[in-house]
Amino acid sequence: MLKIENLHATVGDKPILKGLTLALNAGEIHAIMGPNGAGKSTLGYVLSGRPGYEVTDGSVTFNGQDLLSLEPHERAAAGLFLGFQYPVEIPGVSNVQFLREALNAQRKGRGEKPLSGAEFLKTARAQADAMGMDMDMLKRPVNVGFSGGEKKRNEMVQMGIIDPALAILDETDSGLDIDALRVVGDGINRIMRKPNKAVLLITHYQRLLDYVRPDFVHVLADGRITRSGGPELALELEREGYRELAA
Repeated sequence: MLKIENLHATVGDKPILKGLTLALNAGEIHAIMGPNGAGKSTLGYVLSGRPGYEVTDGSVTFNGQDLLSLEPHERAAAGLFLGFQYPVEIPGVSNVQFLREALNAQRKGRGEKPLSGAEFLKTARAQADAMGMDMDMLKRPVNVGFSGGEKKRNEMVQMGIIDPALAILDETDSGLDIDALRVVGDGINRIMRKPNKAVLLITHYQRLLDYVRPDFVHVLADGRITRSGGPELALELEREGYRELAA
């Protein structure tokens, strides 16, 4: 599904990714772990097409397409979803309005008919109910006044509505307490653990992986993958830290 080969990228002329190679197949969940400044968030931003992140070498294909040649909205329409470490607030724009516009824009990009208001509300209500979120929260401005846990739960509702093929989740566990962590983990499994989908889960800690068990764990250090293994590698990192295992 996703194939990254020898990816180099800079931010403000500073090299961050330095020859990263990684492949995800449909039906797989991969966890990326590593120290601060290793390039984990940069990888997510490069894949999603965030401005200011310049690819200087390498290639990325997504379901056979040249991902790097697509604009950010085209990547989203192709099935890519980026979850933020710190979801942004959008004052004056309701969740319902934002999500309906986003979903229908993607459907239009794929040549599909837009959902009617009633159809969309049915979908949104089902996703909100599954995440234990009151529909009144979806009528509020996007993330405005939400706690950290509510923002992440809202992002899971967004992901459920958009229903992407590939989710790149950047430190989704950041700022979550134990109960919220379980709810978010359950949401990831419910939405994305399917044979036609894949997840790239960026995290510092083992704790989210107790709820979302990855097929593979990779250590990202100094801009490239330095080690890969199964779920046991995350436990080893938790015990030993990155200093010994990232080199």
